[in-house]
Amino acid sequence: MKSAVAPCLVALTLAGCAGGGRGLEHLPAEGALGPYSAAVSAGELVFLSGKIGERGGSFEREVETAIEALEAELQRLGLGLADVVAVTVYLTDMSTYADMNAVYARRFPQPWPARATVAVAGLPGGARVELSATARQR
Repeated sequence: MKSAVAPCLVALTLAGCAGGGRGLEHLPAEGALGPYSAAVSAGELVFLSGKIGERGGSFEREVETAIEALEAELQRLGLGLADVVAVTVYLTDMSTYADMNAVYARRFPQPWPARATVAVAGLPGGARVELSATARQR
């Protein structure tokens, strides 16, 4: 009987996070490189899929345009970078960490969101950086 209780508790917790039955809302990913939503709203939280920037130029420009892509998705929801509560940054080369930080610090307002930076072997489209985020709806 205990095994049936745990899934029910998880389901109730997730329902509470989703705004008490409001459900999930999906924002289509226009021009996506795969089958996913650009963002999913669950109650007060919005989970944004990873965004990559322009490839082929400087690394700083790639970071800048990845943040611009993230910001554009937020704007579709009436939100901005100040509404972001957590960011995950994926880098194909950790030696670019300081360069990424410089651009990131200029673009995201203080107090900065929680953040994790992860080294990865590769990213879609040959990107060197990808950012995903969680934001809070007002």
